Amino acid sequence: MIEKIAQQIQAKIGNKKPKIALILGSGLGKIAEEIKNPVTIGYEEIDGFPRSTVSGHAGKLIIGEFEGKEILCMQGRIHLYEGHEPQKIDLIIKAFRKIGIEQLIVTNAAGSLNLDMPAGSIMMISDHINFSGKNPLIGVNNDALGPRFPDVSNAYDRDIRSKIKKIAQQENIKLYEGVYLMVLGPNFETAAEIRAFKVLGADAVGMSTVPEVLSAVHSGMKVLGFSVITNLGTGLQKQAQSHDETMKEGNKASQNLISLLKISLKEI
Repeated sequence: MIEKIAQQIQAKIGNKKPKIALILGSGLGKIAEEIKNPVTIGYEEIDGFPRSTVSGHAGKLIIGEFEGKEILCMQGRIHLYEGHEPQKIDLIIKAFRKIGIEQLIVTNAAGSLNLDMPAGSIMMISDHINFSGKNPLIGVNNDALGPRFPDVSNAYDRDIRSKIKKIAQQENIKLYEGVYLMVLGPNFETAAEIRAFKVLGADAVGMSTVPEVLSAVHSGMKVLGFSVITNLGTGLQKQAQSHDETMKEGNKASQNLISLLKISLKEI
């Protein structure tokens, strides 16, 4: 199935040879509008490709130029809470690897666990905690695609992060850095869970990203990740959590993220 998905994508993009894939999180889809000379492929056009069913996730692959580089953009990701098994996400990432993707940039909408990192902030992911209980690498391992026990000590490439931090400072872009914790969802976290996650060392919490990263690291890709902070965790703010709030704050922060993505593409 990996080969089949890869062949279908390659047939539709022709001579384009993207080396970088970008996955867009909730409320961040308009970043794809920055891509020039795009080829757009609906997920439904690819046999075997899982569908995205969440509001704010268009369900399209967009292949084109961004900051002078050819990229493959996933406008709308797949979430485990939609009922997908994590191995479906592994299929996607491995198919991307087959068509020549070497580097993966993941973005997501996340809740902050720190009062000094408010809604609208951008957090570069330094590490993650997989609290979902799921892993895309479970099952028989194909040694041709990656090792049975992949090392994740540098899952979010530290050299790239170091360069981006320096440039963000030079460009006067406020950039936080921290640990992302993934829960399965789809409910927002309880106040007690937020307090527990802070004890565990997390700085932000969301319902995605980790499966893609694990699959990418397994297949030898370099990974960079950004969380757009759309709210404070339950118990840290007075109002109730909502997906509408996530979308609203994600859209507001998109321009700052676009600036950071442009910086990132010069460094990877």
